Amino acid sequence: MVKRDHILIAVDDAAIRGLLREYHRPLWPVRTLCRMFAVAAVALVTGCASVRYDVPRPPSHAIDHPEETFLGRTFASQLAASSGQSGFHLLVSGQDAFLARAALAESAERTLDLQYYIVSEDATATLLLYRALRAARRGVRVRLLIDDMYAAGRDFDLATLAAHPNVQVRVFNPFLHRGPLGIFRLLEYFGDSTRLNRRMHNKLWIVDNAAAVIGGRNLGDAYFAAHGESDFADLDVLAAGPVVAEVSRSFDEYWNSEWAVPIQAFLGEPPGAGQLDLVFSEMAARAERFRESEYARTLRATDLGRLVRSGQFPLIPARATALYDAPAKPQAKDAEQPGHIFSVLRNTIESAQQEVILISPYFIPSERGMGVLCALARRGVRVSVLTNSLASTDVPVVHAGYARYRPRLLACGVALHELRSSATRSGGARLGLSSGASLHTKAVVVDRKVVLVGSMNLDPRSRLSNSEISVLIESAVLGEQLGTLFEDSTALDQAFRVELAEPGNEHAPLAWTGREEGNVVRYTSEPLASLWRRIVSGLLGALAPEELL
Repeated sequence: MVKRDHILIAVDDAAIRGLLREYHRPLWPVRTLCRMFAVAAVALVTGCASVRYDVPRPPSHAIDHPEETFLGRTFASQLAASSGQSGFHLLVSGQDAFLARAALAESAERTLDLQYYIVSEDATATLLLYRALRAARRGVRVRLLIDDMYAAGRDFDLATLAAHPNVQVRVFNPFLHRGPLGIFRLLEYFGDSTRLNRRMHNKLWIVDNAAAVIGGRNLGDAYFAAHGESDFADLDVLAAGPVVAEVSRSFDEYWNSEWAVPIQAFLGEPPGAGQLDLVFSEMAARAERFRESEYARTLRATDLGRLVRSGQFPLIPARATALYDAPAKPQAKDAEQPGHIFSVLRNTIESAQQEVILISPYFIPSERGMGVLCALARRGVRVSVLTNSLASTDVPVVHAGYARYRPRLLACGVALHELRSSATRSGGARLGLSSGASLHTKAVVVDRKVVLVGSMNLDPRSRLSNSEISVLIESAVLGEQLGTLFEDSTALDQAFRVELAEPGNEHAPLAWTGREEGNVVRYTSEPLASLWRRIVSGLLGALAPEELL
């Protein structure tokens, strides 16, 4: 799995991943601790702070006239007969998602803008940064904006990339303490949780203001099917045409905001050109070794990279709109005050006539959301949800928030499907959303003609605290593609079907139906979940306020 925060207590690895994701989600006891530690936290952290806010941060923007670049010309030519529509291609497999980013970087002529919540230090993330650095060496302006939650202890490495005159790196909403994650950062969070609870969850890879990859994937092996059984099942969409200008506008808004601090603010003496040359040489050597890996051989067996680099990558024309939160999105006090993305999402879902498909790794609908879904089901709209089971989720405490709603959702007619862990699936991984150990895809399909793909989870944290971006696409072709992937991923050997023992009775026990070795099986408690996961989910789930999940 991707590199996570370090803590001092060693327990079950899967449980650690869940607890770490909650590191910046204060639970009920933490509110008391905040009051106790606030004064000490501010004094301790301020004493070792090294952030210099006087570092220049000149504004910059996406280029004009993207049609003058190679990608701009080729995609414009492909979309010429589409009456101003944008073009899209779903990136379902991790390999395709990696290749698309790498090929776009290799095709960049003027700009490369990267915005991510997590940039890991593993093979695929390093290789993509290597592609970006190679682009900078041939004159491309590279801007990297990374959230500070998972950038701990990496200031010097990131600053080394920024030692190239064509590379700029900024950190979103930084902690004052710049060392590895530990007690000082935890204390700082206690003392300033209102600010530090605000994280940039956006994921963008934009080239020449002409093409963009938007979706749920961070940069790391687990997101590109290079990690093995602990991979994430995820989804991106490659976009070209007019909607890219909207996506670039969102990046500029974040890049030029007061929340984005240049990496130079965290170092006394920045790395020099010699250090950069050394890093580039190490990246090149790592890329050469990577070429001999089985993963690289799999990548070379596909034509996707060549199609992107030659401008022949097939696109589906459609009308679309980019939806995104402002960098300073305020925390709403309750679920009745959602951000712009969720306002549009709710209106889109409420307009459904036949079917709504919801795919989210963390699904907590809120009382109002449950009311919307149940109202749809009562008027005959098929409402289906795919989320993680307790066995497959990387965040057990959030699963507890979802479990509170299961009986009532099932009683009113909403269909619930929970992804199995990859180790228990029949026939191995399939092409589609079920290709990983843990679901990470965020997508909504309405009547198989309107699609929403982006970085947002269907939970209170995405709705109220994090910043997010998504693209709303009107396309029956993409709607059918995603609908088919959903059907494949909810087959009984891939996901459990959750039911009430007595249909319509929300007080009846739950049952999970699946298929193992060709036989239908039925569970009467959270299937295949360890005792430790059940304890973590039940205990922390009971303490966690829903608005913080």
